[in-house]
Amino acid sequence: MLTVTDNKLPLITLLGHPNSGKTTLFNYLSGKKYKTVNYPGSTVEYSISRILSRFEFNANILDSPGIISLIPCSPDEKLSVNYVYNHPKYGKTDLAVVTLDASQLSRQLLLVKQLIECNFKVIIALTMVDILNKKGIDISTTKLSELTGCDVVKIDGRSGEGIDELLKVIRINMNLLNENNLKHTLKDYDKNKIISLYNDIERIEKDVLFNIEPVVKDNELINIENANKKLNVLSGLSVNGHRKLDKSTVNIDKIVLHKFWGLIIFILVMSLTFTSIFWLAAPLMDLVDTFFGNLSEITSNALGDNLFSDLISNGLIAGLGSVLVFVPQIVILFLILGLLEDSGYLARGAMILDKPLAKIGLNGRSFVPMLSGFACAIPAIMATRTIQNRKERLLTIFIIPLMSCSARLPVYALLLAFLIPQDQPFIAGFSLTAIYIFSILSSLLIAGVVNKFTSKINSLKEKSSFIIELPTYKKPKLDTVLKNTFKNANQYVKKAGPVILVLSLILWVLTTFPRQNTELTSDNLTASNSLLLQNDSLTLEEMDSYDLSKSYAGMLGHFIEPVMLPLGLDWRVGVSLIVTFSAREVFVSSMALIFKVTEDDDEGKFQEGILNSMREAKNEATGQKLFTTARIAGLIVFFVFAMQCLSTVAISKKETGGWKIPLIQLFSFSILAYIMAFITVHGLKFFGIS
Repeated sequence: MLTVTDNKLPLITLLGHPNSGKTTLFNYLSGKKYKTVNYPGSTVEYSISRILSRFEFNANILDSPGIISLIPCSPDEKLSVNYVYNHPKYGKTDLAVVTLDASQLSRQLLLVKQLIECNFKVIIALTMVDILNKKGIDISTTKLSELTGCDVVKIDGRSGEGIDELLKVIRINMNLLNENNLKHTLKDYDKNKIISLYNDIERIEKDVLFNIEPVVKDNELINIENANKKLNVLSGLSVNGHRKLDKSTVNIDKIVLHKFWGLIIFILVMSLTFTSIFWLAAPLMDLVDTFFGNLSEITSNALGDNLFSDLISNGLIAGLGSVLVFVPQIVILFLILGLLEDSGYLARGAMILDKPLAKIGLNGRSFVPMLSGFACAIPAIMATRTIQNRKERLLTIFIIPLMSCSARLPVYALLLAFLIPQDQPFIAGFSLTAIYIFSILSSLLIAGVVNKFTSKINSLKEKSSFIIELPTYKKPKLDTVLKNTFKNANQYVKKAGPVILVLSLILWVLTTFPRQNTELTSDNLTASNSLLLQNDSLTLEEMDSYDLSKSYAGMLGHFIEPVMLPLGLDWRVGVSLIVTFSAREVFVSSMALIFKVTEDDDEGKFQEGILNSMREAKNEATGQKLFTTARIAGLIVFFVFAMQCLSTVAISKKETGGWKIPLIQLFSFSILAYIMAFITVHGLKFFGIS
C-alpha cells in the first residue's frame, strides 16, 4: 500500500473531451454517483473525492470540466486549465489521467500531446473501445504507448473492465513522481505548429488502428459519405485510407436534423413530454394528495381543536402537502429529459436551434443552459461558462430566468387544473406545452431586442462560433437514468421542502394573528362590517375572509391591493405573489393557507380543496367571482415573465460579476410580467372571455 510522506495527498486529475467518459470513471474510482450527460457544458463545477480505500492507496481524484485543449477559449475552459496547473485548494496536478475516446482518436490526441509538451505525467485511459469495435476497428495500446511515451490502458468505466490494470499503472507512476518537474503553460499556436501537430496525430492514428473485420462495400460507403457531407456530420475513422461510419446514426440524422422535419420532430417530442407530465402523473398525484389529506385529518383529530393542532394540520402539513403533490410531475419531467439526454437526442436539439438562435445574437451553445433552465435557473446560469463570446454569455444569462423552471410547474399545474377538467389530460398537456413554447419564444424575442439595443451602444466585437460534438445514438441505460431522476427529484425536494416548511409556518402566523373572534353573527358586527352580510348571514368563505382581513397578512395585502385591483384580483392573491419571491412553488401552499383549505375539503384532497376554494372565492369589493378564466390566464402569463426567485438573483450576480444585470432582470421582468398579465386579462375580457 502506498503511503504519503507529507501532509499533501497526491492529486490525480481526470482530463478529457466532453463525453469521453471522465465522470463515469470518476464515479467508479470515488464511489460517487454524479450525473453524466452527452452534450458539452454539462459539467461546470469540479467534483473531488478521496479515491476509494479498497484501491489500496491514498490520493485525491478530481473530475474537471471537459476541455479540448490547454489553450482556453471560454471562461469555463480557462478555469479548467488554470486548475490543472495549480488548484487553489489541492495544489498542482501530480498525475493526469486522460480519458480518450478511442472512436475519435484524431480529435482527442491533441490534448494528450499538449499535456506531454507541458511536462505533465500522463496516463491514457482509452474509453468507448466497444463502439470502435462495432465499426470493425481495434486499437493497439502497445503501439500507442510507444508513439506517445505514455502508459495506455483500455477501460470501461461502467462495467469496471480494465480498471484494475489502470490502478496498477497509476500506482507505478505515483511512485515515480518527481517533485522538480516544472510545468509550463502553452501560448497560442501559429498555423505551421497546428499543421505539424495534426500531421503527427494523423500518422499516429494510422499506425495504431487496424481492421478486425472486412470494410463495408464501396457503393454503400459512397452513399453514406454523400449523406454525411450534406448533413455536415463529422463522423468516422480513417483506417488504411478507408472511412468507417456509424450508418444508423447518419440515417437517423438525415431525418432528425432535416431543416423542416427536424423542427417538427423537436416540437412533437416536447409536446409528448409535457402531455406525459399530466397523463402519467395523475394516479400518483392522487395517492400523494390523499396521503397528506388523511395525515392532516388524523393529526387534527389526535391533537384536538386548538391552536397547536391548527398549526400542524392546516399549517405545516397542508402547506407541504399542497406542493409535494406535484413531485410525480417533476419526476416524470426529469425522467423523460434524462432519456433524451442519454440517447444523444439533446445534442441534436442544440444543432437544430443554432440557426434560429444566431438571428438574435446567440448560438447553439446557448441551448444547453436554456434547456437546463427548465429544471432550475441556478445550474443553468452556471452552465453559461462554456459560452466563449462574453456578449452571448451575458445575453444567455439575462434570458434564462424566463425559462419555465420546475418550480413553476406546480403553479402551472394548479392554474391549468382550474381551467381544464381533470378527465382531459391531453388538453392540459398541450396547454402546458404551449406555455413552455410561449416562454421560449418570449425569451428569444426579448433576447433579440436586447441584442439589437446593445449592439448599438456596445463596441465589443467578439467572434462567435458554434461547434458541437454529435454523439452516436445510444440505447439509454435505464438504471442510470432512474438514478439521475431520483437524484434530481431528491434535490428539488431538499431545496423546496425546508423553504416551504419555514414559509408555511410564517404564513400561518401571518394569517392567524392577531387572533379574532371566529363566532361572528350579524348582532356583533359593526355597521361597516355588516356590508359583508348577505341575507343577514355570512358564508364560511366570507367569515374566513373577514378573519384573514384583520390578520398581519391581511394588513400587508391591503397595502398592496391597489396594485392588484387593475388585474381584477384582491389582496389575498397579492400576499401569495409576494411570498413567491423566496420560491415560486410556495404560491400553491400560500393559496392553501390564505383560502383556508382544511382536511375537510373534498374528502381530504388538498388540490381539489384549493380549487374549490378558488371557484367559490369572491372579490370583497364587488361581490363577483374572484377567479375567472381571464384572471387565471393573467396569472399564468405573470409567472411566465416574473423573476420570482431570490436565489436566481444571487447566482446571476455571482456569474456576471456585479449587481447591474441581476437588478435589471429583477425590475424589468417584474414590470413586464405585470404589464403582460394586465394585457392578457383585459384582452380576453374584450373578446368576451371572462
